[in-house]
Amino acid sequence: MTTPSEPGEGPLDPSLSAIMSERRQLINLAYRLLGSLADAEDVVQETYARWYAMSREQQEAIESPCGWLTTVASRICLDVLGSARARRESYVGAWIPEPLPDHTEWINRQLSSTTVDPADRVTLDESVNMAFLVVLESMTPAERVAFILHDVFRYSFAEVAEIVGRTPAACRQLASSARRRIRTSQDRSATPAAQRADIVRNFKQAWEAQDIDALVGLLAPDARGIADGGGLVSAELHPIDGGEQIARILVDLVRQAPDLTLLERSVNGQPGLVAQQDGVTAVVMAFDVVGDRITRIWAVRNPEKLRPWTTG
Repeated sequence: MTTPSEPGEGPLDPSLSAIMSERRQLINLAYRLLGSLADAEDVVQETYARWYAMSREQQEAIESPCGWLTTVASRICLDVLGSARARRESYVGAWIPEPLPDHTEWINRQLSSTTVDPADRVTLDESVNMAFLVVLESMTPAERVAFILHDVFRYSFAEVAEIVGRTPAACRQLASSARRRIRTSQDRSATPAAQRADIVRNFKQAWEAQDIDALVGLLAPDARGIADGGGLVSAELHPIDGGEQIARILVDLVRQAPDLTLLERSVNGQPGLVAQQDGVTAVVMAFDVVGDRITRIWAVRNPEKLRPWTTG
């Protein structure tokens, strides 16, 4: 593939579609590696900045610009992942990956006075559902990069080794370790998509009706609720354990905010809910469903993570 040309220079690209395709690939890679669209956008911007810092001769000497960009973006992500662990130790409350809406609901956002390009949209599949991203957070940076590059983006271990600076055998072990983490977290019967949607819909209706018994019936006894306010808005700082406890807190929230509107929305490709006040998105909720019960609820309130869901 090729890259966009610098303003004022002759085009380096045979077509605009090639540019769009490459940028989307990098955004998709960086989001899966970092769990943050904002950080992914920064990584891609830095990657292109490094490309343009080279002379035309240096650029033309690179056999595969696409491979070069992927390598640079992945290495930047490795550095970001290393520093992110330290940042998250000082993060107020729980840190939840940034939730993404369905493409049909993706709102054009204004960043640096520029409307976000459709190429910045992340492809929503099983590798970005919230449960999957949360498991990725438990991995070491090297495990995460090796696993995503090989298992999701189908890079060979030889290519992964060149990117992360380890041997192919070491990268194979990293990916294997990551797979074990995934299997351990997902060692359970899958719930069909239609059934998940029905359960989330029933949950919404029970919540609106303030029906604690119905909510408890939809939640697993050992369900856990996690909220992310980032210290910018009020949110539970610690996980809420137990279906009954979660149900009572949710009903209290509705009673305290009678103007709350609940909407069924796709969150990272899975059935979820959005809570709005005065037409503004205040909370985005993702769910993990096992069998016929909800086992996890992730509620993102941090306004910095709700940009794709808000107008303005």
